[in-house]
Amino acid sequence: MKMNELMIYQVFPLRALTDGQPSHGILEMIDWIPHIKKLGMNAVYFSPVFLSSDHGYDTKDYQLIDERLGTNEDFKTMCDAMHKEGIQVILDGVFNHVGREFFAFEDVKEKKWDSPYKEWFYINFDGNSCYDDGFWYEGWEGHFELVKLNLDNEQVRNYLLESVGKWMDELGIDGLRLDVAYMLNRNFMKVLVDFVHSKNPEFIMIGEMLHGDYTQLVNPDLLDSVTNYECYKGLYSSFNTHNMHEIGYSLNRQFGPEEWTLYKGLPLYNFVDNHDVERIASQLEDKEHLPLIYAMEFAMPGVPGVYYGSEWGMEGKKEQGSDDSLRPRIHKEDLVENELTDYIAKLAKVREGSPALKYGDYLQLAIAPDVLVFQRRTNEDRIIFAMNCGDNEFTAHFDAQAGCGTDLITGESVDFGGGLVIKGKTAMIIRTEEVSLP
Repeated sequence: MKMNELMIYQVFPLRALTDGQPSHGILEMIDWIPHIKKLGMNAVYFSPVFLSSDHGYDTKDYQLIDERLGTNEDFKTMCDAMHKEGIQVILDGVFNHVGREFFAFEDVKEKKWDSPYKEWFYINFDGNSCYDDGFWYEGWEGHFELVKLNLDNEQVRNYLLESVGKWMDELGIDGLRLDVAYMLNRNFMKVLVDFVHSKNPEFIMIGEMLHGDYTQLVNPDLLDSVTNYECYKGLYSSFNTHNMHEIGYSLNRQFGPEEWTLYKGLPLYNFVDNHDVERIASQLEDKEHLPLIYAMEFAMPGVPGVYYGSEWGMEGKKEQGSDDSLRPRIHKEDLVENELTDYIAKLAKVREGSPALKYGDYLQLAIAPDVLVFQRRTNEDRIIFAMNCGDNEFTAHFDAQAGCGTDLITGESVDFGGGLVIKGKTAMIIRTEEVSLP
């Protein structure tokens, strides 16, 4: 499945599917499948699932599913069930660093300079660590519970490629999201991309990117997509400040028609929240904006993502620097379907049936503090997205190049004559009917 076709549902399994004790929690995801399908999502991205000390990003063993989630056989059973329903499975690839209990680092702690694994890390035996190991080592961005791997070391690369090969062959995964791709060793990234594509040319590769030039990673030689943090901030901020010029600027900068725009045609991974940021229901000052922000996410260029629980309006804020409240435990009976989930399901159905929303170009048609109108178009399909986050009705004047159309969300007819009337706190995804010439 091409990146543009995806609609991604994200789960944080080491919190969502377990109470912290050994279990078979990954099998619970089979019970989630009807909910995921009703939402219209066709891929699930799992944050880390491999054996770790705590949250998954501190890996102990890349070749074993975490005992809090079950066994490799459990994961394969779950993955097969997803595939049977047409849902692809994407895993977090955490290759920049490991946990302090990773087997190779444990060996170094025990044997020091006599360890055959000492070159797997960035170690200085003339110093000491904050854990009093008797040597200094490099951690990830000052977090010394996360030990940076030496990805230029051939043995490290071979071990990681062997592990990914097992994930593909034995577990049946369809893609990877590379953790901290913005700082991941580029030479290793290229080796990894070539490796997975040699096994499966359609294998999906997404990277975590915060700032900078996304084309450094999204290009024919490396990744299919990266996380679009620029638009993440622009989305919630534009609603809270009633200033659509902010997200409008970002969309123009990234996808506009001018030659200088940055990312035309690139399927960036869009999101309104995830496991690292506060829930969108907590970020938005007006909860009535929740459907509208999802409508914009599904209509703008890129690939939409939904973070588990947020589809029914779950709240979550960082507390005392902890992300735990962003990653709650969920049981089958907790899966809620309400007006917001129904609305997101409609958006997914609209996007699935629209070549323009998946592949079309981008052109801003009208903008005001509370209003954004833009066009998505391919040779076979033309969509006008119109959104008004204000309380009052707004009439947008622009060249619609059509007399009328159909709002694909409601099924109602739309007349462009005299301007497009957009009700307060409403989004429209309009398929246009071209003007017939006499």
